[in-house]
Amino acid sequence: MQRITVKLASNPYDVVIGSGGLQNLGQEMLNSGISAPRKVLVVSNADVAGPYGATVLESLRSSGFEADSLVIEAGEDQKHLGTVSQIHDAAHRLRLERGSLMVALGGGVVGDMTGFAAATWLRGIAVVQVPTTLLAMVDAAIGGKTGVNHPGGKNLIGAFHQPKLVLIDPDTLNTLPDREFRAGMAEVIKYGVIGDPGLFDLLESCDGLSEASALPDGVLQTILERSAQAKANVVAADEREGGQRAILNYGHTFGHVVENLTGYGTWLHGEAVAIGMVAVGELAVQRGHWSRDQANRQRRLIQKCGLPTVWPPLDPSAVLETLQGDKKVQDGTVRFVVPDAIGAVSIRSDVNTDEVKACLAALS
Repeated sequence: MQRITVKLASNPYDVVIGSGGLQNLGQEMLNSGISAPRKVLVVSNADVAGPYGATVLESLRSSGFEADSLVIEAGEDQKHLGTVSQIHDAAHRLRLERGSLMVALGGGVVGDMTGFAAATWLRGIAVVQVPTTLLAMVDAAIGGKTGVNHPGGKNLIGAFHQPKLVLIDPDTLNTLPDREFRAGMAEVIKYGVIGDPGLFDLLESCDGLSEASALPDGVLQTILERSAQAKANVVAADEREGGQRAILNYGHTFGHVVENLTGYGTWLHGEAVAIGMVAVGELAVQRGHWSRDQANRQRRLIQKCGLPTVWPPLDPSAVLETLQGDKKVQDGTVRFVVPDAIGAVSIRSDVNTDEVKACLAALS
């Protein structure tokens, strides 16, 4: 099992990566200092609970934990306070105490909601993240950002609540639909652009990236380890997104607009991020931050992963209004994470409305 430590000043934790990890979840929790017996609520959805729920419960119970499960509806459209209330109701029914914990078994939606429910139950109980999608493995499960959507925007309701452990079992990707795998690859490309040109080059050298089975031997493990290490490094340097951590939002500013205006669930999160990376890449070209050749390299790699690159037909005025509702707005100014090279980005607060309009026109 590969271990990567998220080196926070207080309460550091490990990201454990290895095949067969689900069977060892209980022991890994004990190894992380989570003592048994204590009550554990495992939150999942039907697609994940079916193949993996029994394995997780057995692992927890055999290690001395009092484990029960809750199955919630799947999908981005379920990421709201009503679903969080269902998790709270289960916590109340099972009499979860301050020493109890929740386990998020699933993708980014399950992880975000379970993390937020844990952060708000009894003013905060422990959570363990067990991601089962590529997107959650390389991004959403690490870093402690939790929350739900609001009709006015994505993830506007939430809290920082770091997990006690993140356990990644690559075997769970065997049952992941190809579309979900491709969506996760958008976040992997993101890491290449924001700080790991070697990872970007590795992805470019692969013939197939649109499904896990097409990856050359060892590449999936490399993707998981390098992405997790990149996320851990940034989170350790800026736990609550006061500065550097904002670079992790590369592609997300425009991507959240796409999700919001087309309706949550029309595009998967990673698909929207892919479109957002193309969009901010065009903005960077127009502003002279990077070359057309670099923008084309990014577009080609996104296309190789089977991800969308075409900006949808959205009303520019609605785009501008939605941008103003983004979480990263400061003093009424939208902050964009703009690429300067393959492997380097900067945070810009000087992008004006006319530049955004010109970018949207070029994309249309």
